Amino acid sequence: MGSYSTKVDRKWQERWEKTRLYSFDRSRVDKKLYCLEMFSYPSGAKLHVGHWYNYGVTDSWARMKRMQGYEVFQPMGFDAFGLPAENFAIKTGVHPYDSTMANIATMQEQLKQMGGMFDWDYELSTCEPEYYKWTQWMFLQLYKAGLAYRKEAPVNWCEHCQTVLANEQVIDGCCERCDQEVTRRNLTQWFFKITEYADELLEKLDELDWPEKTKQMQRHWIGKSVGADITFNVIGHEASFTVFTTRADTLLGATYVVLAPEHPLVEQITTPEQQAEVQAYQNEVAKQSELDRLTTTEKTGVFTGAYAEHPLTGVKLPIWIADYVLASYGTGAVMAVPAHDERDFEFAEKFDLPIVRVVRPASDGVDDCLPFTDYGVLVNSGVYDGLTSEAAKERIVAQLAKVGRAEFRTNYRLRDWLVSRQRYWGAPIPIVYCPECGTVPVPESELPVELPYDVEFTPDGKSPLAKAEDFVHTSCPQCGSAAEREVDTLDTFVCSSWYFLRFPDPHNSEVPFDKEWINKMLPVDMYVGGAEHACMHLLYARFFTKALRDLGYLDFDEPFTKLVHQGIILGPDGNRMSKSRGNVVSPDGYIAEFGSDVFRMYLQFGFNYIEGGPWSEDGIRAVARFVDRVERFIDRMVELKAQGGGKTTIDKGEKELNFVRHQSIKGITEDADKFQFNTAISRLMELTNALYRYDNEQDEKNVAFLSEVTDDLVRLMAPFAPHFSEEMWERLGNSYSVFNQAWPEHDPAALEREVVEMAVQVNGRVRDRIEVAADASEEDVRAIALAAEKVQPYLEGVSVRKVIVIPKRIVNIVVG
Repeated sequence: MGSYSTKVDRKWQERWEKTRLYSFDRSRVDKKLYCLEMFSYPSGAKLHVGHWYNYGVTDSWARMKRMQGYEVFQPMGFDAFGLPAENFAIKTGVHPYDSTMANIATMQEQLKQMGGMFDWDYELSTCEPEYYKWTQWMFLQLYKAGLAYRKEAPVNWCEHCQTVLANEQVIDGCCERCDQEVTRRNLTQWFFKITEYADELLEKLDELDWPEKTKQMQRHWIGKSVGADITFNVIGHEASFTVFTTRADTLLGATYVVLAPEHPLVEQITTPEQQAEVQAYQNEVAKQSELDRLTTTEKTGVFTGAYAEHPLTGVKLPIWIADYVLASYGTGAVMAVPAHDERDFEFAEKFDLPIVRVVRPASDGVDDCLPFTDYGVLVNSGVYDGLTSEAAKERIVAQLAKVGRAEFRTNYRLRDWLVSRQRYWGAPIPIVYCPECGTVPVPESELPVELPYDVEFTPDGKSPLAKAEDFVHTSCPQCGSAAEREVDTLDTFVCSSWYFLRFPDPHNSEVPFDKEWINKMLPVDMYVGGAEHACMHLLYARFFTKALRDLGYLDFDEPFTKLVHQGIILGPDGNRMSKSRGNVVSPDGYIAEFGSDVFRMYLQFGFNYIEGGPWSEDGIRAVARFVDRVERFIDRMVELKAQGGGKTTIDKGEKELNFVRHQSIKGITEDADKFQFNTAISRLMELTNALYRYDNEQDEKNVAFLSEVTDDLVRLMAPFAPHFSEEMWERLGNSYSVFNQAWPEHDPAALEREVVEMAVQVNGRVRDRIEVAADASEEDVRAIALAAEKVQPYLEGVSVRKVIVIPKRIVNIVVG
């Protein structure tokens, strides 16, 4: 066993802190590299493997960049508001502020023990008034710009707990607290108008260096579709409804229409005979979340008894309600064309509704089984027969537009962002309701609207803040009359939608950030975090950046230039880690046994960073043995230097080692830059093997040259094992710190070998190896191969039919 341990970790952490090695130098902002890991939610008392995989491994990338000359800005903070702390308070009586701050203190200590380059001078916590003052300020700017508004919207409601639940708290249609049925009801809520930026959010994605899958998820979430609104009149009622469709060419194949069960028309048009069945179905659907309704495969629905008039033919179309249509998406109504839509086809087959083909393939040989969902040529469509789908769409919409029954429109799947939460542990919404003046924003000079400490958390149907009399009752900022504060708090995603803007200027009490400074520091150059945030946090942060740009507070379009998602480390059994499975891997025991650098290096070596994989006990022990092996060679190098002497010439052995050295520098630099840490560590192992090989094979050594290569090994290893490398750098007699050293650069000339080794095959089997000049002609290579000593026995008594030379690699002699 080598000398590396947590004792070495502590030694260098104390020295780094004492010498302020990682303090950001603001005067070098022109060389800045803003490296940011998605900040942590302090819900648990300890860092888990996922934290380490994000923060520790990304820190290695940032350390390499520092050695390459960048002024790395790597802050750390805490996404500290949120539901878990409030639930913990309800369960245990420990106040959310107290449990959160205790967890933050523990996590800070553990993050320091990790040995990250985090500059703690820039730390922030979203639950502190000096931060959420500016979250509230953001709300007010959006409100003034018409980008924050209030309207009625459906929420998840637990009758038993008398409270609103977030989607995450609804498990299989039941409340996670009491396991009772959850229903949907309408409440007045605050929204941010993210739809205003739908087009730009879509268009700018192409310019980002992000994983294509994430960009595709955002494109799908925004869901831009160009189509038409078509109006259907309800027969026997002074009522109509609009459907949005991208396939107006299939209109003559519509055989029924479907409304969302919660559509306001349903109550008005349902016939007395169908009333009971419709109401029972509505009650059943109210228990489902929107996500459940969109992802369910079972087709359910009920006929209302009412009919709509087909806008082109006047034919009666039955009006159904079904859970797969949502009132909150599009118009809450769809025209059903079962011959040309899979979902409509399944529904029609189940309920025995007509299926009429109106499009056939444009060319022969195409599978035209129903449902046929591609574009083609119209049939069974009267005057439109023979038109292509594209031409028919234009003609049909133009025809209906003449009578006011259709218009072309662009639709989006993206909906405005609901930011109200009927929760305590969040930033209060800075709004006052006055009987005289109505809705009044709190003046900026009165921010922050502080979250009161003494609040009753027990769920009883009211927002917890509604029970804090001193908080609720206030005076109107406009007229001075008695008024009441908004008692909902902001979604915690609001806090994390701008934290990256606050980090470079976290102690500014006058403005959320200095515009001139933030324009120099942003956008974030490297952002690392989980792929699960693709359609919420990453989209919201982009919206905030664009809105603040348009309001004149910053000058850039996007918050994160480059994005990397880390994979997930699974338990040793290959399943996701969970307490119930008993497969959770805790870092603490491994760090105590092996030191934090061995743990960090295993996370880099044992997994493809972007994919993750199952934990392996053998893997971490293999890394520990490698670290010991490097230390033994460092001790050998110290011994050789102490002995002195040695040759000064660069001969064959030195050239071979120099080749591996520069090959390693090139490969490690390229691999680590792409977050391919597993192959970077493999190359470190290859370089270590080459050093041992040189020492063992060379009787007379060039000690000065060997010392240079050993120094390069430690420099290359430093980002991946920072404490250990500092210790080895010092042991070699070098000056503090290895992280003030320049990252090694490869010499292309060293990769051009004068002599290359080539395998010689006879009929495909390797029989010998030869050395030839790198610039040898094919004729010379052929002659040397045929003369090779170990090849001779295989050429006796046979004729050489062909000699194939693959330059610098293989000679294959074909005999027969």
